[in-house]
Amino acid sequence: MLITKEEVKEFFESLVIAGVLAFLIITFVAQSFVVQGNSMDSTLRHGERLFINKFIYRFQSPQRGDIIVLEPKGDKSSKYIKRVIGLPGDKVEIRGGKLFVNDIQIEEDYILEDMNRVPYGPYYVPENSVFALGDNRNNSTDSRRKDVVGYVPYDSIDGKAFWVWWPLNRMRFINSTLYDDLD
Repeated sequence: MLITKEEVKEFFESLVIAGVLAFLIITFVAQSFVVQGNSMDSTLRHGERLFINKFIYRFQSPQRGDIIVLEPKGDKSSKYIKRVIGLPGDKVEIRGGKLFVNDIQIEEDYILEDMNRVPYGPYYVPENSVFALGDNRNNSTDSRRKDVVGYVPYDSIDGKAFWVWWPLNRMRFINSTLYDDLD
């Protein structure tokens, strides 16, 4: 069986189209992300693979409870995954191991252990930024570290996590936590 020039040309055209589509999807629509570290325990575990929605924040602002992938300050090669806690204009602080947003204590059923009792804040979230924390507060580099993460500008957010696809036995959709008392 001989392969014709036309078949070779068709194969390479298909390969180029597939490559362009993959590039567009990864750049603008969805991207895979691997959780590294334990800062989001128990919500997300080290080694889990998930997809992030890269275009959602072109149409809406991040919301409290969204789990986002972000670029830390000055390090385009690293990515962190954290939960949005504070929105522009919010006052965020930790007192006595409890989280307060706008002086309202937040109930966080996803936190596994009591936070250490070191006070943090108050932090006042600037415009076009969010305040993001890891769910494993005692082991998370997050917005409390102004030198590494600090306030997260909207343009440093890569997207919103929406689906854990690996390992297969833990496959699930990631739901945002709602903070009804604050809305």
